[in-house]
Amino acid sequence: MDILWTLYLGLLMTSVIAYLFQGKYNTLRAKIDFVVSLITWLGLFGYVTETEMLTPIVWKTVFIIAILWDIIFTLFLNDYEYEYIQKDNGQTMRKRTYGKKETLPLWAKIFGLVMIAPLYYGLYQYAF
Repeated sequence: MDILWTLYLGLLMTSVIAYLFQGKYNTLRAKIDFVVSLITWLGLFGYVTETEMLTPIVWKTVFIIAILWDIIFTLFLNDYEYEYIQKDNGQTMRKRTYGKKETLPLWAKIFGLVMIAPLYYGLYQYAF
């Protein structure tokens, strides 16, 4: 069972790092989501490795805030602002457009929540 948790931890961290290198964390909401992801990942790491980090009350608070954040962010706040790169006369220009947003389809949002369910199961076990 520990190998599955280790693989899941690796999958989560790989996706966070991939998003970071692709520049997906360019809005305030996305940056908050990045921080929440790192904190919850540390909690799951503590659970999997049976390492005590901080106190249980901290992890209980993290669990409640993070699960609320992930549900609200995934279902309602997860819209993407595009950054366009335009080449004009051989020069590269970066232009951020604040008006154009695209939301994920509902099935993708629900799939995202299902994929992080083991994270919150482990975090719950660690906190409570």
